[in-house]
Amino acid sequence: MARPPIERAVGSVPRVTLFKPAGVPGRELEQLSLAVDELEAIRLVDLEGLSHEQAAAAMGVSRQTVGRVLEGGRAKVAEALVDGKAILIGGGQYRIEPRPLCCASCGEVWTGDPEPTSHTCPACGSAEVRTCWGGPGRCGKRRGGGQGRGRRAGEGPGCQGSRR
Repeated sequence: MARPPIERAVGSVPRVTLFKPAGVPGRELEQLSLAVDELEAIRLVDLEGLSHEQAAAAMGVSRQTVGRVLEGGRAKVAEALVDGKAILIGGGQYRIEPRPLCCASCGEVWTGDPEPTSHTCPACGSAEVRTCWGGPGRCGKRRGGGQGRGRRAGEGPGCQGSRR
């Protein structure tokens, strides 16, 4: 008997759960199912710029698991884009675990939904809120050029102590 899959930690359930090509009625489209954990892996690695190791720590799984989940999710998104299919987001093995957020202006750190557009800093009122992946000084910024091999890979301007 196979071992049950480990639940992956995700910051929140997506607000939008269906994407489809414009101009084609939904009933005429084939739908691909993208699991919530696949979307979270894509968000963490491709949007937030985290390494597979950092994404694995955020999701509470191994680096290899993140790689497999990411590969499956990317393949589904590519198939939908190339073949004109709808993407239905939902399901998968996941648990909701709020992420730490930080203010790029003052360095304040708190816990909440990772959608930065829905937050202002409770300390200074700034709208420059990001997911905080390593405490103050390591605010959730996309990596600069390159693929994370440099000395300061993954760090960006923002939180207290991170002046570049």
